[in-house]
This record gives sequence, C-alpha cells and structure tokens, in this order.
Amino acid sequence: MQASKLAVVYAAVCAALCAALLGAGSVQAAGLGLRLGTTGIGGDIGFHLTSSLTARVGYAGYRSDVELDEQDVRYEGKLKWSNASGVLDWFFLGKLRLTGGIYSANNKVDVTGTPSGGTYTINGQVYNASDVGTLKGSTRLGKSASPYFGIGYGDITRPGINLFADLGVMYQGSPKVTLTATCGASLPAPQCTQLQNDTAAEERKINDDIKSFKYYPVFQAGIAYGF
Repeated sequence: MQASKLAVVYAAVCAALCAALLGAGSVQAAGLGLRLGTTGIGGDIGFHLTSSLTARVGYAGYRSDVELDEQDVRYEGKLKWSNASGVLDWFFLGKLRLTGGIYSANNKVDVTGTPSGGTYTINGQVYNASDVGTLKGSTRLGKSASPYFGIGYGDITRPGINLFADLGVMYQGSPKVTLTATCGASLPAPQCTQLQNDTAAEERKINDDIKSFKYYPVFQAGIAYGF
C-alpha cells in the first residue's frame, strides 16, 4: 500500500477517536507508552474517556534482513513492518481489558533469489543460473484496514509509571505473494516464455498454499507514563 493511502486510513482512525473524545466530554487523564512486540517497536498515546474506557492511537514498525531457502534457490532481502493503530480499551476487571479497533498495516517482505547449487528449480522445472537474469519475490501481509480484537492488561493513562500488554489477532486477509523473473541474455525466446509461465505457476501455487493465513497474531508489551 502506498504511503498516501496509509496516511488516509490512519487519519480516518484518528478522526474517529477524536470524535469519541469529544463525545465523552473532558478528558480526565492521558498517557504515553513505549512497546515491543509482533507489530514492531513503537508507542502509543492514550486518553482516558470514562471510568472504564480508554482510547489509544499508536504506531510500531520494524526492519530486518531475511534469508529463505526454497528448494535450490536462496532468497535474501528485507522485512519491513509498518503498523498504525487506533483502538479502544474497555476495562472490566481492574486492569484487565478487552481491546478492539483497527490497524493500518503495511507489512511486507522483498527478496531476490540466487541459485544455491548452480540451477534454479521453478514450478518443478530446472533452469541453469545463466538462463535467469533476476528472480525477485514480494510478500504483502495485511489489508489497508485490518480489524483487531484482543485482551490486555494495564492502563497507560493511569497516573505514574505503568506496565501494559496486549494479546490478540489482526484480521489481515490472505497474504499476497508476487514472483517476477527476467530471462538471461542467451535464453531462446521459447524457453524464456516457459520461464515466465513457470514463474506465474509457482506464484499461484504459493498463494494457494498460504491463502488460509488470514489472521496475524499480536503480542506486545510495554511501559507507559500517565499524567
């Protein structure tokens, strides 16, 4: 998803929470939190709405190098996590709470494949390393707006230093994998067409294998200061 679309979705979430703030009357307390988890490293701003309801907006991200081995192809590249969030916390037993809201997820993995043994195997067909110019893969996780529901502990708006944690799931929809290959300079046209067809078939197979992974687990913990 493009950065402009991400900004629009996040702005909409913030606007909805601001409306909740205005509807709740004067804000009694606020807090700032730092957190670490499966959505990345980031933080939240929290607003105490009522005795049992808190609103939070936040952002978390993460970048890392990745290496994947698939048959005789080694994929190397970058993992990039970017998650903006807007949630409401409903406290029902002390510091225990139910949390629901929306994540604007832009999580992806971009890789380039190289042969680990001098050949590529694509859709069951073997190609010499010189037959393939480049082989690239991209995986996108998450829709532009992913509903979230979970349970948690801690109130970041409580005065003083607080610990908090969240455990839940983000409905991201089916991940999407894209594979692209270019032909080597010496590869004849018929074999080049076959390479493109095999790459497309491999892409379809991978997407079919992962289409059931629609839920992304969210676990995060942090520390906050309320004032």
